[in-house]
Amino acid sequence: MNRYLHPYPHKISLLILALAFLAVLCGCAGSSTKSAQAGVGPQAIPVAVAAAERRDVPVFQEGLGSVQASNTVSLKSRVDGQIVQIAFKEGQFVKQGDLLIVIDPRPYQVQLEQAQAALARDQAQLKNAQLDYDRYQGLVKEGVIAQQQFDAQKALVGQLQGTIQSDQAAIDNAKLQLLYTRILAPVSGRIGLRLVDIGNMVHAADTNPLLVVTQLQPIAVVFTLPEDALPNVAQHMKKGTLQVDAYSRDDNTKLATGKLLTIDNQIDQTTGTGRLKAMFDNTDNALWPNQFVNAHLLLETRKGTIVVPAAAIQRGPQGGSFTYVVKADKTVEVRPVKVAFNQANVSAIDSGLAPGDLVVTDGQDKLQAGSLVDPHSSTSAPAGKSAQPSGTVGQ
Repeated sequence: MNRYLHPYPHKISLLILALAFLAVLCGCAGSSTKSAQAGVGPQAIPVAVAAAERRDVPVFQEGLGSVQASNTVSLKSRVDGQIVQIAFKEGQFVKQGDLLIVIDPRPYQVQLEQAQAALARDQAQLKNAQLDYDRYQGLVKEGVIAQQQFDAQKALVGQLQGTIQSDQAAIDNAKLQLLYTRILAPVSGRIGLRLVDIGNMVHAADTNPLLVVTQLQPIAVVFTLPEDALPNVAQHMKKGTLQVDAYSRDDNTKLATGKLLTIDNQIDQTTGTGRLKAMFDNTDNALWPNQFVNAHLLLETRKGTIVVPAAAIQRGPQGGSFTYVVKADKTVEVRPVKVAFNQANVSAIDSGLAPGDLVVTDGQDKLQAGSLVDPHSSTSAPAGKSAQPSGTVGQ
């Protein structure tokens, strides 16, 4: 054994470790003291906020629909013949009674003249038979002619009277056929693409139309609503005419404004919806038949309602609604609220908020009562699309 080894090596090692631990503790204490002296506190949580507003809120019911023409007429020929004139252009707007197509009228003019000639012949025969009948009346009384001859003359007069009535009917029919050679617009509207040309032969038995006239002014929109909403709509209809706005397929562009006409008389059991029909003046031709639209039915406008963005409303574990309200010291308060209804991205509040209250619209998942926040303005103001909603009213 080496005589120079220290007799107590373990005690020396323990002493060194103890001194090192004390040095670490002193360093941490110094650092904490410096941090405290620097005044570092709890970090503020960045959140988006919006102010509660008091204003008038329109209440809508919204449904999907399609545009239907007031009248769509497929014109066909009622007589056989050759087309000699086309008096319209494709896409032209025509008025009721305007001339559209002329079919060769000459064959029907000849038929009319023949019927008129037959009438003149039979009228002459009737006149002669009537004179003989008048003479026979005196002769039969004097016994010059037999009663049988008189009765035969009387029957001849009646027969010729019937013939004249038949001739007159033939004349009327010929005039009608002649009238059918001129095809007129039955309604005011817009003509589609031309389906025939001058010189084409057409027949009354043809299945294909000559042209189609579509009435665009006024025009209808048929849309659907859930069956649970129909009683509420019917109640508002009793108070007056309801406004309906038609929006584009993406529900962003307002196309036209019309009025609700009626509710269908039955509910579709397969979808649980009812159909409603609204009429639009469509003076600018913004709506076209079979066009897909979103219909916004305005039920009422609630005056002086407090509104906030729908994103500010949270659901509690017990089913109630609440929101985080930012106080003056930039801490948040959990405020219970009563929601009247949701319209698009807006919530109408019955109680719990006052105009000007700042509510948190984004970042709620990091908050609790008393949290310090760093608020900044929300990109979605309460005004949102309330005047042009895209959601369904929940009442």
